[in-house]
Amino acid sequence: MIPTDQTTARKSVQLTPGAEKLIVALDVSSAEGALLLAENLRSHVGVFKVGLELYSARGPALVRELVNRGARVFLDLKLHDIPSTVRGAARELASLGVSIMTVHASGGRAMMQAALEGAQSGATAGQAPLVIGVTALTSLAESDLADIGWRESPQSVVLRLAALAQDAELNGVVASPQEAAAIRQSCGPGFAIVTPGIRPASASRDDQARASTPEAAIRAGADYLVVGRPITQSPDPVAAARAIVDEIETALASQKSGAASHDRG
Repeated sequence: MIPTDQTTARKSVQLTPGAEKLIVALDVSSAEGALLLAENLRSHVGVFKVGLELYSARGPALVRELVNRGARVFLDLKLHDIPSTVRGAARELASLGVSIMTVHASGGRAMMQAALEGAQSGATAGQAPLVIGVTALTSLAESDLADIGWRESPQSVVLRLAALAQDAELNGVVASPQEAAAIRQSCGPGFAIVTPGIRPASASRDDQARASTPEAAIRAGADYLVVGRPITQSPDPVAAARAIVDEIETALASQKSGAASHDRG
């Protein structure tokens, strides 16, 4: 689902299906630190996320460098503005060669459509990035949603925004793993579900209110898992990434086995 032909360097790295589904958040402020992490993990990770902190510190130059080195980049800036502004921003961000970019689904249908148009017009080598809508941040609990006027349950909010994003023809959504199964049932196959808030069973939840383990998220229907601190703050980031990929592979094998049993039945 994620574009793979933006660089030749990346093609030399053969990743397992589980590794392809792992997105590591480069939540650091140092360009050198981000590049070193990406280099060390590139044989174990499908995509690297550049978020607001790193982009604010190092800007488009770092994104270009990551892409030039063969990394697939998830540029997670969560655009949210009037449609014309978002269209222009999406065009410029897509020109960096990123593979995924985000907009807030709560910005409305017209804004999301403008983001899609901008990303398509700015795409490099004719390959547009996936444009996905952020539903409800995984740091928000039900009480937090109520504080901002959303009186529904988190799942109801997420499903409503996912349906709106799909209607706007976005490629998918960002949502917590706790809503992944309901989104998959509602939106069907082919609609990408990217889940942050992923924590191995032994790890702290940090500031994630709606978290899940890698295996549970895959079983729920997630396509891509975003993991940050459990990997980047580990004494051995490579070993931490491998352990999470192993959990993903276990879930994928279980899904394959279940599908085969269903076919035989």
